[in-house]
Amino acid sequence: MNNIMFYSTAWCGDCVRSKKLLEKMNISYEEIDIDFDKEAYKKVNELQNRKPRIPTIVFEDGTYLVEPTDVELLEKIKSYQN
Repeated sequence: MNNIMFYSTAWCGDCVRSKKLLEKMNISYEEIDIDFDKEAYKKVNELQNRKPRIPTIVFEDGTYLVEPTDVELLEKIKSYQN
């Protein structure tokens, strides 16, 4: 898996949980804090029809997960490994 964009904030507990899971699986990602990057905030806002939630994890194929559970994130990762 390459080119994962991880939109988050420093205060988001779900972001911390999802990052730990990716790191445990040795999957790299680019983290973007939407509190400080206004263009990133706009991107997340557009993806979610003006109701931005985090984490928003965008994969190289253009698909994305919003506030995924660990199970949802693991399933997505496994779909890339098959």
